Amino acid sequence: MPSRRSSAAAGDAAGAAAAAPAPALAQHAEEAAQAPAASAQPPAPTTASGTHAAALLTGNLKRTRELFAAVAALDLPADPVSQRIKLSSKILDEWGHVAELPAAIAAQSQPKLKLKRDEPAPSGDDAASAAVDAAMDAISSKPARGAAAGSGHASQAPATSGVVALRSQPAAGAGALSLFAPNAGTTALIRIQQGRKVPNPTWHAPWKLMRVISGHTGWVRCVTVDSSNEWFVTGAGDRLIKIWDLASGTLKLSLTGHISTVRGVAVSPRHPYLFSAGEDKQIKCWDLEYNKVIRHYHGHLSGIYTLALHPTLDVLVTGGRDSTARVWDMRTKAQIFALTGHSSTVADVKCQEVDPQIITGSTDSTIRLWDLAAGKTITTLTHHKKSVRALAINPLEFTFASGSSDHIKQWRCPEGNFIQNLDGHNAIVNTLSCNQDNVLFSGGDNGSMHFWDWKSGYNFQTAQSPVQPGSLESEAGIFCSTFDRSGSRLITGEADKTIKIWKEDELATPESHPIRNWKPKLNMGR
Repeated sequence: MPSRRSSAAAGDAAGAAAAAPAPALAQHAEEAAQAPAASAQPPAPTTASGTHAAALLTGNLKRTRELFAAVAALDLPADPVSQRIKLSSKILDEWGHVAELPAAIAAQSQPKLKLKRDEPAPSGDDAASAAVDAAMDAISSKPARGAAAGSGHASQAPATSGVVALRSQPAAGAGALSLFAPNAGTTALIRIQQGRKVPNPTWHAPWKLMRVISGHTGWVRCVTVDSSNEWFVTGAGDRLIKIWDLASGTLKLSLTGHISTVRGVAVSPRHPYLFSAGEDKQIKCWDLEYNKVIRHYHGHLSGIYTLALHPTLDVLVTGGRDSTARVWDMRTKAQIFALTGHSSTVADVKCQEVDPQIITGSTDSTIRLWDLAAGKTITTLTHHKKSVRALAINPLEFTFASGSSDHIKQWRCPEGNFIQNLDGHNAIVNTLSCNQDNVLFSGGDNGSMHFWDWKSGYNFQTAQSPVQPGSLESEAGIFCSTFDRSGSRLITGEADKTIKIWKEDELATPESHPIRNWKPKLNMGR
């Protein structure tokens, strides 16, 4: 029977080729590869035995090709069906967990499929299948690496816009022949981490003591400046609120009414109102046209340590020992929110026009950014290891600083991204203030004063506040501070019961007070 003889002959040829040396193997493989094309096509068998013989012959030829193709280095023709199945399984395995995006993100990020005229839009599983098919078509249409694949080194695509790079890895076993040579290896996207560039420090003139004001008989715990920049207000442990002339430092008015230490004062820029809060759990609204209390705000369960006004809304925010920050309607005296979440005293509160509109620092060593509309926490910052007693908002940037005994840290709004550490003030930081010239002031519990360049974090001046004559050295402590509206005067309230006003040295120049030994520290960005 001719078919059986052909099968036996092919089997003998395979056995002879297996026993031959390597050059003979390559030659025999080429002859075996060309055998189907060179031999005449027999007529289609009509019997069952003929069909079985044809199947045996085809299988024998395939087996011979698989045995000797690697030796002859012959590329196999790509099988589109199996290649598509392989790509589909890889895509689904790698991206299956993020296949479904939120509707808002999907509408912005995913490109719309271009449909032909009178063709219905895909939906559900059809849309997902279309997306997978588009991804496989994009991968399959990439050009083969050719020589790079033969040498065993994968090509590396250039980085896109300096942020994301395409990294290709060679397949395992560079010498082995891959069934799909054009798509050998794996490809992954990596993000290139670019370090923060610390700017060079800007020169600032040193600050010097301009005036010492006496008048309180207790620790001066809070200070604020009027929007007209003509007078400022202080509150102290003697339960008095005093209003002073900024230019001359003379006393203009004293207000009585609190029965304990006054811890917070604020002057409204849109109303003739002065707000005060104290350790007596009282919040008072003073009408400065009559110098009388016109409203009380009740709700705190313990002493109030801080007070702030919203810059655009008729809203008052207070924080205290009951671990809450409370939001009050200025006109109706109603409590809008009780912002809970801190586990200890709320030591400082700041307000700004845009989210986060309220920032609180607490002695539980955390900082919270609040959504005023919802009355909930946006972000909790846990970087500090010690109590956060002071906050300061930069008037020119969307950033703020927090002060603790471990570090002074700078943050970027609205998410509260960490910027850098300001190290060197080794004391309990009670107060922070920043002016329009990017000068950050930090005052310590031991009377130490540090002046920083906001951008670079350079400490350009360190000083010690002098105590009032007749006071003990241990009474050197700074409790509160603020810059005036022009940023040219610094007002501090201290433990020696005095108010000190500081100004820049007009005679200082970059030559007389140069920037010395400044180097970015390794832990500034941690």
